[in-house]
Amino acid sequence: MDGSRREVKPEQRYKWIALSNTTLGVLMAAINQSILIIALPVIFNGLKVNPLASSQTGLLLWVLLGFNVATTVLLVLFGRLSDMFGRVRLYNLGFLIFTAGSVLASLTWSTGEAGEVELIAFRIVQGIGGGFLFANSAAILTDAFPENQRGLALGLNQVAAIGGGIIGLLVGGALAATGHWRWVFLVNVPVGVVGTVWAFVALREVAQRQGRQRLDIWGNLLLTAGLLGIMLGLTYGIMPYQRHSMGWSNPRVLSELAGGMASLILFVVVEKFAEQPLFDLKLFGIWPFTAGSLSGLLASLARGGLQFMLIIWLQGIYLPLHGTSYANTPFIAGLYILPQMFGFLAAGPVSGMLSDRFGARTFATIGMVVTAAGFSLLETLPVDFNRWAFWSYLFVIGTGMGLFASPNSAAIMNALPARYRGVGSGMRSTFTNAGSMLSMSLFFSIMIAGLAQKLPQALQSGLIKHGVPASGAVRIAHLPPTSSLFAALLGYNPLQRLLQQFHLLKDLSASQAHYVAGHTFFPALIGPPFMHGLKLAFTVSLIMSAVAAVISFFRGKRYVHGDETANRTRAADNPPDGPGSRLGRRL
Repeated sequence: MDGSRREVKPEQRYKWIALSNTTLGVLMAAINQSILIIALPVIFNGLKVNPLASSQTGLLLWVLLGFNVATTVLLVLFGRLSDMFGRVRLYNLGFLIFTAGSVLASLTWSTGEAGEVELIAFRIVQGIGGGFLFANSAAILTDAFPENQRGLALGLNQVAAIGGGIIGLLVGGALAATGHWRWVFLVNVPVGVVGTVWAFVALREVAQRQGRQRLDIWGNLLLTAGLLGIMLGLTYGIMPYQRHSMGWSNPRVLSELAGGMASLILFVVVEKFAEQPLFDLKLFGIWPFTAGSLSGLLASLARGGLQFMLIIWLQGIYLPLHGTSYANTPFIAGLYILPQMFGFLAAGPVSGMLSDRFGARTFATIGMVVTAAGFSLLETLPVDFNRWAFWSYLFVIGTGMGLFASPNSAAIMNALPARYRGVGSGMRSTFTNAGSMLSMSLFFSIMIAGLAQKLPQALQSGLIKHGVPASGAVRIAHLPPTSSLFAALLGYNPLQRLLQQFHLLKDLSASQAHYVAGHTFFPALIGPPFMHGLKLAFTVSLIMSAVAAVISFFRGKRYVHGDETANRTRAADNPPDGPGSRLGRRL
């Protein structure tokens, strides 16, 4: 062979195949998570749904969150199954299930509430497939890449996961502009088919399975019940209950939350005595794993609800105030959020490469400090903001998230023994997805509480001022603020429909009716109460980002389980008799 050309080893080729395929899978699933947020107006219109009907709040939430709930609840189980039966095999299965769910969602045949229920069921099917993809991608990469390149590999994978959420907003906006809602789901199908075939042909099992293993039935049941109970409680907690603006006093919500917490406590007890536990709790004795999981959870809590709030701000308030038609607000809103993706794409891969050489602590810590600074900057914006300031602050947040994500993921996966990488990857993804779900519930609760305090009076006085009879203005003003919030999310003005519903249009002149039902009246009224809650939400995100930075700083220096090359350089950083090392030898 020509001496100027070096043979590429199969292992060298395979790791890039694994990276490209898993990145494609995670990108597809991440885009699917966010694409609905911005395409909801055209989907609801296509299904002939009235978003202001009393039964629609819960169904709307499940259309949005069904995918995330299914994925979050099943991630750890899928990670454990992958350790038992093969990560690549179940990853391939995830691609196939996700693609089938996308086809079914695009074929939703009913309209009205029946159509919504069908769509929710198909979204859950997608979530099951997404669970297999999220649970196994990081484990497959950790198996395929050497320790000194895992930061880069996992960084690119994280760029796909979080950047895909931003891409989904843009793609959803573009598809919404076409008016054909089924394309929102069909767009996944070609990618899913190619990914399924490619994964089946190109990926192979690298990890060795550890003897005969059994599924921890009780552990799975308790963890599933715990996560599902909490997810259901959080979902229905932000819905109106009787005369309350939210459902936190609803006995059903309290029962679901209490039952979920009790199940998780029992899960911990059962796992301590299980012969082959679903999740070996001794792994939490590895401090880099625990610190990375905690800081990842906090980071996800800080950013998870951000996209929802930004979309509501843009579609329901800012863009209508600037004359953008409701038909175009989804696409324009997607464009406005692009700087966050640019920041993430700029920082993510670079941070991953540098953390391979210098360790995760510095970059993860700086990343969360930058993210906290970005939330602090967002707090200074008025409801009718300067676009360049808005874009700059989103770029700062995206850069901070990019600096944090890949070093943190690499530190978590490097700390795990090889035979625990599947379930460890599932647990890492569970923390991330659960954080996003909690974040959305937290953000919505803060927003609804703020609207409940200030919106009724503003709406009542504004309607009376423009000719609406006082009795009718009171009825409209005291409707649950959740409806107003979701109307903003769907990017339309609900007042025209409400005025028709309460037969109030006959009391207004043509000019008054045109103004009240026009582009600016409702956004101008909802803007100040919305910002009252939004700035509080940004403050909470700032605090969580700062705490994540502190945990990242105290994670310790580099720790790699079972890697002799890395261990030669970590003797001073992690003494052989330290708790992480003792546990590493024990496991």
